[in-house]
Amino acid sequence: MTVALMWEARAVEGRGEDLLAWTADQPLDPAPLRRETFRAPEDRVLVITWWDGTYDTPGLPELPEPGPDLVRRAVHRWRFESVG
Repeated sequence: MTVALMWEARAVEGRGEDLLAWTADQPLDPAPLRRETFRAPEDRVLVITWWDGTYDTPGLPELPEPGPDLVRRAVHRWRFESVG
């Protein structure tokens, strides 16, 4: 079974590239099966990681909350379980 963790943040205006670089510098230990980073208008950054596990698997590493100088609001997090 595979579970995907989604992490989405909106950068302080004009700091989208800084937030993107910050996410790239954040290690996850252990490393996920797969990790992808996306960007969108309004300085949004989305990171999706894939793990071997189920929706309720405890202890999967997640990206931390960036400092308040980098984001305009709290990070949004979602967890999804594969159905395929």
